Amino acid sequence: MPTTPAAPSTAPPGQAPAGARRTGRPGAVLAVIVTAYLMVGVDSTVVNVALPDIQRDLHFGPAALSWVLNAYTLTFGGLLLLGGRIGDIAGRRRTLTVGVTVFALASLLGGVAGDSGWLLAARALQGVGSALTAPSTLALITTNFEEGPRRNHALSIYTSVASIGASLGLVLGGALTAWASWRWALLINVPIGAAVALALPRFVRETPRRAGHFDAAGAVTGTAGMTALVYAFVRVAESGWSDTLAQLSFAAAGLLLALFVYVESRARQPIAPLRLFADRNRAGAYLDILLLPAGMFGAFFFLTQYVQHVLGYGPLEAGLSFLPLTVAMFTVLRFVPGLLQRHGPKPVLVTGMTLITVAALWLTRLSPTGSYATGLLGPMLVLGTGVGLSFMPLNATILTGVTPDQAGAASGLLQTLQWLGGTLGLSVLVTVSGTATRHSAGSPAEQLTLGATSAFGVGAGIALAAVLVAAVVIRGRRR
Repeated sequence: MPTTPAAPSTAPPGQAPAGARRTGRPGAVLAVIVTAYLMVGVDSTVVNVALPDIQRDLHFGPAALSWVLNAYTLTFGGLLLLGGRIGDIAGRRRTLTVGVTVFALASLLGGVAGDSGWLLAARALQGVGSALTAPSTLALITTNFEEGPRRNHALSIYTSVASIGASLGLVLGGALTAWASWRWALLINVPIGAAVALALPRFVRETPRRAGHFDAAGAVTGTAGMTALVYAFVRVAESGWSDTLAQLSFAAAGLLLALFVYVESRARQPIAPLRLFADRNRAGAYLDILLLPAGMFGAFFFLTQYVQHVLGYGPLEAGLSFLPLTVAMFTVLRFVPGLLQRHGPKPVLVTGMTLITVAALWLTRLSPTGSYATGLLGPMLVLGTGVGLSFMPLNATILTGVTPDQAGAASGLLQTLQWLGGTLGLSVLVTVSGTATRHSAGSPAEQLTLGATSAFGVGAGIALAAVLVAAVVIRGRRR
């Protein structure tokens, strides 16, 4: 329902203003919100197993093919902070509706693409839609569900959907590619996006539009700095750390982000309030939300290659091979709200991250002559359990005590760090893999396995660093 501009909220910290509280159908509200975010999560991996078919149909060169993934990463990661701030000022439901509509339109354009340039432009536009969608979904959880058990329950469902999105994308992409065409991995977003855009005004109340100054300088420096940083990591993954353009991009990102911090420290209404880091628990959770994907997201990249090129799986089999991870994650998440109520976030978080570290170490034992049952099933179950125990406590810790006027900024920063962490981690792990196999004389399967196991070893080290941050920085207060 439409709303008129409202005065700044006087609601207590952590509670939504009266006009933005949950409706009489919280289940419908949550279903619409998580469906919107599920599209974003699925699209981060849905084309992975379809890349060979895309390369053949649209005549991509080997180097250009990686941009089917990178074009989406670049715009999504670079624009997340801006998307969160737009939601704060223009209204989060309105911003979410625009984001979902742009995403669905871009999916349609990508699904009917006739050449490589067309597809890459559509993927970049999908990233723009995702950057508007993702922060608003998490912010609407904050403003529609009061802090405490209700919000923890909503966050557990939201986190389960967000967490399974990437693995579900592999399953869905493999099935659609095998049964129909890679184009349906994109076209399936069109009816879902249209349904979400129509349901949003029916079930989700708009948050008040907050009159005030738009931090243009922060938006420009932050967006440009994040885009330069993402692009630098993309270049590193393609060409290595010695690439001149990557080094120039890192330098530009450092300068722009330093300027961004200076601007934000002086801005009257900053796009990313630095006071969000004043709380020790939230600052530690923000660091972990950067580290955890850096050590974990490479699993999808390397395991997808391993099951197809070493175990010989087709697209559908490759996607289905990730089902144990998805099932374990979804099962564990059902119990996380109760664990948080009884023990608080710290012990749950430390346990989950420790399991992720164990899974990464287990994956270093992969063999070019191994099988799925002996080499992959166990670590996938452990990884899914660890992820299920980790991300929801991190989200809850970051959002605890956030006022409604900061919800969009807090959510945008959370997702920006998570996405950048995954991009950073993947570039590092791909470089580690390439270095390990550069002078290897083994068969292709042996080289791929050597590169993957070397990357998983470094990933285990990054995950262990996340465990230490949770154990030392985050306090063990009960929620």
